[in-house]
Amino acid sequence: MTLTLRDSAHLVSDSENLTSSVLEVFEMMLGVPRESMQSSLPEMALGAAESVTAVVGFGGILSGACVITCEESSARQIAGRMTGMEFDTLDDVVKDAVGEICNMVAGAWKSKVPELAASCGLSVPAVISGRDYNLHMQSPEFSLHQVHSFEQVTFLVSIVCDELL
Repeated sequence: MTLTLRDSAHLVSDSENLTSSVLEVFEMMLGVPRESMQSSLPEMALGAAESVTAVVGFGGILSGACVITCEESSARQIAGRMTGMEFDTLDDVVKDAVGEICNMVAGAWKSKVPELAASCGLSVPAVISGRDYNLHMQSPEFSLHQVHSFEQVTFLVSIVCDELL
């Protein structure tokens, strides 16, 4: 019998699974209380400021990616909460921190669906930073997009699914 996600598609595309994954990771790794996190519709506009995008790919019975995007100042604050250090610039530690948060959110999200937990791998995080760049992904089968914020930190989390087997 071939393992398929089609019967669990409603769990895979459930936005509550993504929300709870973000809240779990930010509470555990950054000490951000759930009640201080706010979620809104995806209306985050990255302006002229430098931004950071972390991508973790999914492979196996689901092909796609988890993507976190934020402005440089938010990336520095996330890294600061994670490490207990202060960052004045966007250095490798900051980029690694955002990549690791993306990796943890991707892992938490896939653990919400038993078939994904067992039959879907994660790639090493890739982190892109700069101004005026576009991350192009093929037309997804489905996608989830959420903007979250706490204090002065705002970030966009996306799950993009190219294919469900």
